[in-house]
Amino acid sequence: MNKKNQEESAILRYNRISKPANILFHVLFIILSLTCIIPLIFVVIISFTSEASIQQVGYSFIPKEWSLGAYSYIWEARESILRAYGISILITVAGTVLGLFLNASMGYVLSRSGFKLRRFFTYVVLIPMLFSGGMISFYLVVVRFLNIKDTLWALILPLAVSSFYVVILRTFFHQTIPDAIVESAKIDGASQLVIFFRIVLPISLPALATIGLFLTFAYWNDWFNALLFIDNGKLVPLQALLMRIEKDIQFIQKNLSTLGAYGNTMELPSETAKMAIVVLVTLPIACTYPFFQKYFVSGLTVGAVKG
Repeated sequence: MNKKNQEESAILRYNRISKPANILFHVLFIILSLTCIIPLIFVVIISFTSEASIQQVGYSFIPKEWSLGAYSYIWEARESILRAYGISILITVAGTVLGLFLNASMGYVLSRSGFKLRRFFTYVVLIPMLFSGGMISFYLVVVRFLNIKDTLWALILPLAVSSFYVVILRTFFHQTIPDAIVESAKIDGASQLVIFFRIVLPISLPALATIGLFLTFAYWNDWFNALLFIDNGKLVPLQALLMRIEKDIQFIQKNLSTLGAYGNTMELPSETAKMAIVVLVTLPIACTYPFFQKYFVSGLTVGAVKG
């Protein structure tokens, strides 16, 4: 018993962090946190700064003059922006759900040793990670083969499946879901779909949350597919619409001399509007991270505790 207590005390002694080291770690983490938070706060401050103040003194944490000019300018296009918000939310939610199902189902199949074509389809998945068909073939597949131009599917399907996501989930399923669990479920009469939805997916929430966050970011920040495949103004997502607004501001600013007296007297919030656009795009997606955080913490401890 004494020997056991000695071993436990030795373990605690080696795992204990000294007070100076603890203070150092706290200071380091505070600095790292500030490097992430301060730029966002700075962007918000600039978005509420007047354009004249930026032209006079430049960017500053304490502006010479506050203004809502950037948001007022964007508010004039509120109907289009609200519609674009709805489109972005729709494709983000639908694309994330569809992408999780497709990537997880393919990753699970490739992780099972009983699947005879596992090696072949693994190579099929890995090839796109090394070689790409190019922009022309990608465009032709979406427009000519799938015929989904000017539809929401053109914003959802191209990002739904990724070789990188499939490989991550395949590795996770292979290391976390032993064949014994699957075989015992088969003996109890469970079908493959029941095993997948009622056993595999609940166990794999940390991995699914990680891939889900990647998909959410990809769909929310996507503007390139809208540029390629969307000509209908009612289907433009938020990022593509805000980029058009920014380009319109830049175009007017560059051509003020050709607009006559009206152009010279017109005050456009060119710099502050850029920051307001960043705020509008960033804040909604930043609010989604807390919903995934607990699964990231669970993912860090998977396999760390042995019974």
